[in-house]
Amino acid sequence: MDMKAELKILTPHGILGYGIPERDFWRGIEAGADAMVIDAGSTDPGPYLLGLDATIVSREAYIRDLTVMLKATATRKVPAYISSAGGAGTNSQVDALLGVIAEIAQANGWTFQAAAIYSDIDKAVILDRLGAGRIEPCASAPALTAQDVTSSTNIVAQMGAEPFLQVLRERPDIDIIVSGRAYDPSPFAGLCMLHGIDPGVYWHMGKIVECGANCAEPKGKVILATVRKDSFDLEPMNPDERCTIASVAAHSLYEKTRPDLLSGPGGVLDLRQSRYEQLDERRVRVSGSVFIPSDVYKVKLEGAAVVGFRTIFIGGIRDPILIGQIDGFLDKVRQDAKNTYPAIASGAASIHFHVYGKNGVMGDSEPLKDAVPHEIGLVGEVTAPTQAAANAICNSTRISVLHNPYPGQVATAGNFAIPLNPPENPIGPVCKFSVYHLMEVESPTELFPIRYLEI
Repeated sequence: MDMKAELKILTPHGILGYGIPERDFWRGIEAGADAMVIDAGSTDPGPYLLGLDATIVSREAYIRDLTVMLKATATRKVPAYISSAGGAGTNSQVDALLGVIAEIAQANGWTFQAAAIYSDIDKAVILDRLGAGRIEPCASAPALTAQDVTSSTNIVAQMGAEPFLQVLRERPDIDIIVSGRAYDPSPFAGLCMLHGIDPGVYWHMGKIVECGANCAEPKGKVILATVRKDSFDLEPMNPDERCTIASVAAHSLYEKTRPDLLSGPGGVLDLRQSRYEQLDERRVRVSGSVFIPSDVYKVKLEGAAVVGFRTIFIGGIRDPILIGQIDGFLDKVRQDAKNTYPAIASGAASIHFHVYGKNGVMGDSEPLKDAVPHEIGLVGEVTAPTQAAANAICNSTRISVLHNPYPGQVATAGNFAIPLNPPENPIGPVCKFSVYHLMEVESPTELFPIRYLEI
């Protein structure tokens, strides 16, 4: 790939499979996009993607979005870089997404040169570095134990930019990169590294546009970043959207514990000197961001384990007498279940209630606790070691909510309206993040094998 003084990078959406608007997408291709980069994963949905090796969207959704993107690769020679395949970025999800690409290519008579970058981590490697004191918690995670590692169903590492850079250097003719779990801006950074762009510029650009046009007003999907050595410009591809200084600066703070220093693989992005300039009604230029390399390169490990099975019930309450004492009433329901099921008393099983209309969203953090609604929605959630046990406890709990007496009760037939039948619904396995830690590495590429293939 020839060195370019200016790169145009198109992000078709914040997540692959969420639905690419074709008109806006092709507007970005026609604007001269040098590459397409799209993230396909996230921990936002919780640990089940990793724990169950489940995908974030359906196979049909991948086919829909990839067909749009691959047409641009086949007919316009615009390469496509896809990170965190499948949602969790496991090896099996990388291979599954390559299978979808192969199906689309075969149906259309297209041929692509592709690279797969894998991110599953051998548990023995983690245990060895844990023993050597080279693993530390990320954010509020507790100290890692060997049991956390061995109980995990899948563990991946979040790659930085270097594996993408390695592919682009080794195979300048590459059409498609599909990677396992990656730090969201990494594929953007890998491409920009190849062209000598300043790290502060490309890390800041990647952190904003990996969410698509969320930095626009109103929030959109397709965005084009024009990147040069010392700055980048952002423009949404929907003509009804625009980037402003406020919208772009605000999105720089997205999902951050602090607004000025953003940690990632290999260093920290310092935004304290960042500058935002309104170029015209729809475009913003950003400059001045600085990347500070770390003395020791660390990658984030993500692992998940199955901790039980869940069953839920849903209903509504409109009796003001019961609503006025709902906390005490539900405490009594929990106590009845604890007296009936030893698994609850021992902690092997648990019951949680979500009272929507009364602190249901923020719980104990709700500042307006005294408001009394005229109706509430109640979700009962039971987790137990087996699905059968969860079903049994949930059934008993739901009956208690329906029929337990309470002071001042007038109607004795039950004051809980249930919209679904059957009233209890098994959800299946419940996962938790068992590994969420930083591990030191000797090389940014050592954990991430690469496979080249023709599709």
